[in-house]
Amino acid sequence: MKRTSILVAGVSLAVLLAGCSDSSDSGGSSTSTSKAASTSAAEQSLDLSKFGTLPAVPPPAAATVDCAYPEGQPAAKDVTPPPTTGVSTEGTVPVDLQTSAGPIGLVLDRAEAPCTVNSFTSLAQQGYFDDTPCHRLTTEVGLQVLQCGDPSGKGTGGPGYGFDTEYPETAFAPNDPALANPVVYPRGTVAMANSGQPGSNGSQFFLVYADSVLPPNYTVFGSISEEGLATVEKIAADGDDGSMSAGGGKPNTPVQIETAKVG
Repeated sequence: MKRTSILVAGVSLAVLLAGCSDSSDSGGSSTSTSKAASTSAAEQSLDLSKFGTLPAVPPPAAATVDCAYPEGQPAAKDVTPPPTTGVSTEGTVPVDLQTSAGPIGLVLDRAEAPCTVNSFTSLAQQGYFDDTPCHRLTTEVGLQVLQCGDPSGKGTGGPGYGFDTEYPETAFAPNDPALANPVVYPRGTVAMANSGQPGSNGSQFFLVYADSVLPPNYTVFGSISEEGLATVEKIAADGDDGSMSAGGGKPNTPVQIETAKVG
């Protein structure tokens, strides 16, 4: 499968706001900059109470699961795929990201997304995230995230394999119309980026530093420490260069993950 771009959101913030505006417009093109400009006032007064919340995490069906990581586009950095059998669904995993802007501590939750945690920890243990940039920052009200995990820094790179989305998508029945309804991803959430296509999770992830509105199609797999949030907020305060059509751009203060250590 060809992956042309990995985005935090496959739709623009303007489309996400359609449900809370007085306009009858359905949202139009997901990349419409004119639509985004016309809703700038609404973005500044976004009422998050008009959006749903993340569903409860379904209890694991077993203590372990099997995962699939089929080969995808060429890897941005050489890596060995993670193990696929006997993957634990229990407990948490601390990960310490040391960045050029300061420390970002993560706690990954296997119960939420065992296959995602399995992949992320494998990549971290192999040094995949070391000396890699956080290539995208978004600062719009309703979509405030820092995206990292692509060694190429272009937003299109991955580990050479892909895998399916987990929670919160797994909390819904297949083809449930509610999967198209945006929900609030709370401040402090760690989630996976994807291209909107099945199996397009890879290595790119995003750090939510303020409550953000997204469809429930982005795997939540952990949380950020308060110290880590302070680091990301400091990065966000310097803004972005606005270079990305889907929203945001490169952080004005370049951010490099120096090391990623699994505790």
